[in-house]
Amino acid sequence: MDGGGSWQNTMKIGLPVIGVGTFQIKDESVLLDTLRTSLKAGYTLIDTASVYKNEELIGKYLKTVLEEVGLRREDIFITSKLSPRDHGHDSARASIMQSLNLLQCEYLDLYLIHWPGKAKLKCEDAKNREFRKSSWEVLEEFHQQKLLKNIGVSNYTIAHLEDMTKYAKIMPAVNQVEFHPHLYQYELLEYCEAQNIQVQAYSSLGTGELVNNTTVKEVAALYGKSSAQILLKWGIQHNVGVIPKSTKKEHICSNMDIFNFTISDDDMKILDGMNMNKHYCWDPSYVL
Repeated sequence: MDGGGSWQNTMKIGLPVIGVGTFQIKDESVLLDTLRTSLKAGYTLIDTASVYKNEELIGKYLKTVLEEVGLRREDIFITSKLSPRDHGHDSARASIMQSLNLLQCEYLDLYLIHWPGKAKLKCEDAKNREFRKSSWEVLEEFHQQKLLKNIGVSNYTIAHLEDMTKYAKIMPAVNQVEFHPHLYQYELLEYCEAQNIQVQAYSSLGTGELVNNTTVKEVAALYGKSSAQILLKWGIQHNVGVIPKSTKKEHICSNMDIFNFTISDDDMKILDGMNMNKHYCWDPSYVL
């Protein structure tokens, strides 16, 4: 991949390569500043979810911030997600409508099933599959109605995706998963690429644990970049989208400053070799 002028800013389905994550940002003034700073810095993807409890605040300020930076709704890409508690036909329908209403959007660019299991169900309960199936049927229905431009999943393993082939009329456009050098899910990435599913990473920095990793810092020093910039670029050079979350202006801006260099093949292999199959967040492989 070229880190220079020929860089393509979007991936499959027009998904921006990099977006702003909003996990745990619930403070009104902080969220407003984050949106304003991000859109001014060139981000066009806003990633939220029902469980983040900030869809209403994003909806409240989005139109104003867009006007400030000279953008229209169609210039940006908004993602939200179905809460694990809302798995199932009726709950999924109500949840999607609520997200549209709270975000004050006529459509969402991408809507994901956030987790392969139903809240309060044991991981080994076979009913998880039934709930996934009924939820996906609702997403397909809303997609056909053009209320959800694209539909996808999050935290799905190869087994979950294979299971989908038995009932899905439309396969997911995106699978958003934890992906970083300590969890280099290359088999999942290869599977998704073969199925034309775009992989998007969350926790690209390993919930912050990888920023001070010695190997990452050594590679970063070679390029005069920060550890965070190297970790984000590593994902992108694996054709994986990234959605770093930060509320600090300098971090928001520096996270975007990753398109003027390319990590060499040798250094990519060094970072790849850090894999420990380590989840810093949640491990979905136990969900039946």
